Amino acid sequence: MRILKRLLVLACILAGLGVAAGWLVYTRVHEPYRAFTSAEQFVDIPPGTGAAAVGARLAEAGVVRDANTFRVALWFSGRARELKAGEYRFERELSPLEVIDRIARGDVYKRLITFREGLIIPEMARVFEERGFGPAAEFERAARNVALVADLDPAARDLEGYLFPETYALPRGTSADELVAQMVGLFKRLYDEPMRSEAAAAGLTTRQVVTLASLVEKETARPEERPLVGAVYRNRLKVGMGMQADPTVIYALQHAGRYDGNLSRDDLQFDSPYNTYRYAGLPPGPIASPGLASLVASVRPAPVSHLYFVSRNDGSHVFADTLAEHNRNVQEWQVRYFRQQRRR
Repeated sequence: MRILKRLLVLACILAGLGVAAGWLVYTRVHEPYRAFTSAEQFVDIPPGTGAAAVGARLAEAGVVRDANTFRVALWFSGRARELKAGEYRFERELSPLEVIDRIARGDVYKRLITFREGLIIPEMARVFEERGFGPAAEFERAARNVALVADLDPAARDLEGYLFPETYALPRGTSADELVAQMVGLFKRLYDEPMRSEAAAAGLTTRQVVTLASLVEKETARPEERPLVGAVYRNRLKVGMGMQADPTVIYALQHAGRYDGNLSRDDLQFDSPYNTYRYAGLPPGPIASPGLASLVASVRPAPVSHLYFVSRNDGSHVFADTLAEHNRNVQEWQVRYFRQQRRR
C-alpha cells in the first residue's frame, strides 16, 4: 500500500509539473516580448533559411525570447513550412505566434518611392538616390536597358518616357535594375493592347504616342485640358505644322547642361533635333515620363480643330483654330497681362 501511495503521489506531482510546464509553454508562445531598445528592429531572412536559423536571427535581434521558444511556437502554429524570406520590420512587442504569422504572410518591410508625372531620367535618378535606394548613376545606367522595350520601340536609345510615374512600394535593397523593370512593366500593363491597336489604326507607333504624351504632360497639368492639347499636336502633325513646343527646347537645353530655369528667345534658336521650333514634326523621342491620362489624350484626342493654345498664366490655357484668333489671345493673355503686372 505504501508503494502504491507513493506512486500515486509521484503521479500527481508529475501531472502537476506537466500542467505547469504546459501552462508555461502556452504562456511563452502567447506572451508579447521585445528586447530591442531602438524604435525599430529589422530582421533579414535570406531565401533558403531554415526554421532553426530563423529563430536564432529573431532571438539575436531581441524579437523573440529565445530560439527554443520560437521553435515551440512554430510547432504550436503548424506553419513551419510557410515562413517566407525577406526583410521584416518590428517596432513593438509581439508574441512569438504573432511574429510567426507576420513572417508566414510574407509581410516584408517596404519603402515608398514616388515619381511624379513629367520627370526625365536624371530627375528620377535623383529621387532614387534621395530616397536612399542607391546612387543616381545606378538608376541612369539601368534606364539605358532598352531591351526592356525592344518589343514596343526598337528605336529607343534609353527608357525615357517608358518609366511609368507612380508610387512604388519596394523592399529595402531593391536594385535600380529591379525598379526600372517594374516601372517598364507597369507602363506595358497600362498602355495595353487595345490602346496600342487604337494608336496603330491612327497611324501612330508606340514611340510617337509616348512622345506626344510627353508633350501633353509637360504642357498642362489640368485633366480637362489634356485631350485638347493632344488634339492640337495631332492636328499639327496632320497639316505638317511645327510642334513649336517650349518643353522640347527645355529638354534639349537640360541635356546640354544649359538650362537655368528660364527660357529666353535666344534659346528657341538652340540647335538640337529636340528643338521643335527649328525642326518640323515630333522630336526624336519622349521628353518626359507621361502619366496614363496623357497617354490616353494622345491616342484619343478631343474632336476639335484647334491648332494653337496660349497660357492664361494660372495653369490653364485658351485654345484657337486660326492664327488670327491665336494672335488675339496672345495679346490679351500675354502682352496685356504682363504690361498690367509691370504697372502694379
